Amino acid sequence: MSTWANLGLQDSASPLMEQLIFFHDHALLILVMITVLVGYLMFMLFFNSYINRFLLHGQLIEMIWTILPAIILLFIALPSLRLLYLLDEINEPSVTLKSIGHQWYWSYEYSDFNNVEFDSYMIPTNELENDGFRLLDVDNRIVLPMNSQIRILVTAADVIHSWTIPALGVKVDGTPGRLNQTNFFMNRPGLFYGQCSEICGANHSFMPIVIESVPVNNFIKWISNNVNSSVDESPLT
Repeated sequence: MSTWANLGLQDSASPLMEQLIFFHDHALLILVMITVLVGYLMFMLFFNSYINRFLLHGQLIEMIWTILPAIILLFIALPSLRLLYLLDEINEPSVTLKSIGHQWYWSYEYSDFNNVEFDSYMIPTNELENDGFRLLDVDNRIVLPMNSQIRILVTAADVIHSWTIPALGVKVDGTPGRLNQTNFFMNRPGLFYGQCSEICGANHSFMPIVIESVPVNNFIKWISNNVNSSVDESPLT
């Protein structure tokens, strides 16, 4: 999760987020190079006192400043398209999770298991534990196995919502009457926090999401305890 005065991106917890961070650094480096070059040219232009009365055109420089930006755009567009297809590819998911957005909470269903479904509400500030995070902790966390391909189906029951986990590089809009899907792969255990990133009304930002990434055997035990029963406590507690 983000911490105080964190100016960069969160530490990645999935291969897709690693690729997003790489592309961010790649694009930022190109922008810095362009900014330095244009700034240098403008600085030299202001202090240049040479005047050529017979200079009417410069076809060579015009060709350069037309072709060079096109090449630079290709260096940005090609990695961007590759990453776009990587984010859209879903390859044999191990677990399918369905997320339904409500005002102002999320409902979850484990589609591969019978009757494992629950609602996830934000914990009010006056009910938080000493180690809890205000506006981010929930009463029922999503428990998912690490090192497994996860598919998530997102929809909404009332207005548009957005299921977003920055550390995993996941952002899916939940639209009423429509089912969207994406995938992610968690490569380490831990707690990953997110929020609804759409603005559709008052208190809409207070729809936190908490994923608890656990080893596969812990996930199997948790599922076994919760099939045909209400959601139990998380494996890490």
